[in-house]
Amino acid sequence: MTESAKQEGDVPAGARELLLQTASDIMREGDIVDISLSELSLRSGLNSALVKYYFGNKAGLMKALLDRDMAGIVQAVDALMAKDMPPEARLRRHIGAVVDTYFKTPYLNRLLMRLVRESDDDEAHRIADSYLTPLSRAYDKLIEDGVRQGVFRNVDPQLFYFTTTGAADRFFSSRLVLKHCYDTDTLTEELRDRYREHCIDFIMSGILASK
Repeated sequence: MTESAKQEGDVPAGARELLLQTASDIMREGDIVDISLSELSLRSGLNSALVKYYFGNKAGLMKALLDRDMAGIVQAVDALMAKDMPPEARLRRHIGAVVDTYFKTPYLNRLLMRLVRESDDDEAHRIADSYLTPLSRAYDKLIEDGVRQGVFRNVDPQLFYFTTTGAADRFFSSRLVLKHCYDTDTLTEELRDRYREHCIDFIMSGILASK
């Protein structure tokens, strides 16, 4: 991008956020973990040179999108853990939020794994330290509180994390299965609501202590 194009007033207000959201929309709608800059430009109405201006390159755009999405998740989990709530109510709300997150960003886990795999060690550790470790610690506390109060069975928090996130990720990233087996490939709000209720009931039944 030329120096003149960087002058104040030449870059549309909110362009960075629009590029990120458009990239998110493209990957969600296409059930993919990549974009073409030409489609990004067409869909956003912005010059693709702005990708270089804001993010350096397409890889930088993908990292920024991951940061946007994962930072929101960590903040939401931190806020939930700070609330004065019974462990069962907190977990039910969290499971529902996980389903809602993967409905909104079904590409998220695939993008996370791709960037960790393709990044150098420093960047991979940054991603883990910024997002995965805080979530792991939150699950440790969430399960520990419930076990201590006699509400939850003594389950492994690490395995429970994979059970919960895996259930949501697998469902919303399996559009081909929905298409060929169930004659639909549309992630509707009705489907999200049904699956949210199913996951909460199913997962809670497995962790609640016997009365």
